[in-house]
Amino acid sequence: MIIKKVSIVNEGKIIIADVSIKNGLIHKIGEMDPTANETVINGTGKYLFPGIIDGQVHFREPGPTHKGDLYTESRAAVAGGVTSFIDMPNTIPNVLTIENLHDKYKLASEKSLANYSFFMGVNADNIDRLLGMDTSGFIGLSDDGLYFTKKGNLLADRPDVMYKLFKESKSIIAVHAEDEQIIDENEKALRKQYGEHIPMRYHPIIRSDAACYAASKKMIDMAVKFGTRLHILHLSTEVETNLFRNDIPLSSKKITTEVSVQHLWFSDQDYDRLGSLIKWNPAIKSEKDRIGLLQALLDDRIDIITTDHAPHTLEEKKQSYFKAPSGGPMVQHSLNIMLELHKLGKISLEKIVEKMCHNVAILYGIEKRGFIREGYYADMVIVDLNSNWTVGVENILYKCGWSPLHGTKFHTKITHTFVNGNLLYDNGHFNEGNKGMPLTLVNKE
Repeated sequence: MIIKKVSIVNEGKIIIADVSIKNGLIHKIGEMDPTANETVINGTGKYLFPGIIDGQVHFREPGPTHKGDLYTESRAAVAGGVTSFIDMPNTIPNVLTIENLHDKYKLASEKSLANYSFFMGVNADNIDRLLGMDTSGFIGLSDDGLYFTKKGNLLADRPDVMYKLFKESKSIIAVHAEDEQIIDENEKALRKQYGEHIPMRYHPIIRSDAACYAASKKMIDMAVKFGTRLHILHLSTEVETNLFRNDIPLSSKKITTEVSVQHLWFSDQDYDRLGSLIKWNPAIKSEKDRIGLLQALLDDRIDIITTDHAPHTLEEKKQSYFKAPSGGPMVQHSLNIMLELHKLGKISLEKIVEKMCHNVAILYGIEKRGFIREGYYADMVIVDLNSNWTVGVENILYKCGWSPLHGTKFHTKITHTFVNGNLLYDNGHFNEGNKGMPLTLVNKE
């Protein structure tokens, strides 16, 4: 297959060229004539991105698959230009053993349309077992989402576990940074006033800036002490951005962070309109925080963009404050959100590709993905920057069937998505004959 005369966004520049695909790889970039047996895609006027790598999703399988599963959510991801994902450990059962991890890889090999990898979960129950093995083979260790199982599963609340892990781990540790003690105190104060029916607009007051900052600062201080490779997940406050460096390249950083698209798109001004539909942990914060996060993304204190995609049914989400689960579906629309911010003059195409593709591959050491380079896997996305559409029930692909973006008009469209050289998505049509592959790490099998 050859993509002709497309504007390639890659490694800080945009060039118009042809791209040929052979045997699942990017074969050649330049100017070429197709042979008789090659399919030609006209890329004139369109843009070619590397496939998006989403570094944090919750695809729900195994476990509560009524919300989503590896097939449905990877299908939605591919329609949104996401060709690879890293899934978190809070499935049921939690991924706390090698056996659990292998089970998820087997499920993904049978069901996922996108490429995949999985974090190994870590908490007080399995830390000694984990540290008795070589953890460097994992893409990362994480506590994210495990706090839904029981209190004390967040590393920020267990300094004894955190000390041992940070001192001995040879893997990236990706953490959910919120201080539960501060959150509990805020909850108690508002319960006295509102009982069980706290208005949703108080969510960022309960899961406050102070709770986020205290946890992030504590973890960063310990990581600095031991030289730990630490990644803070889904940053949500401007004040936290000042804890991170931008004076050294990503490849030299020991401490990194990310922002999820919802924290760049929504603010606390949206709670009255959307209520529990935008209830995330950490919470959507103020407009000042939203602007501060975007600035830190632009100046490289924030390294990557993720979604924290976490579907729930609409019935579950529409419950009262304490009953409504946190999280929402975003993976189908993350690239469109960032392209909309580009159309608004907030971020360049080159920076979007850097943060959603290049840097995720660099940060996690993912082999032959995240760039448009000859010899790399042909994970690529064609984008039309001048095509309008509106998010609605007829085009939402999440298994849960809803989106907090319902009714949003986007001015860009993903037209083609290639995964491992296979054209899986073509202007609304899927070719599901090929499954994704496990992500491999540089210099590791």
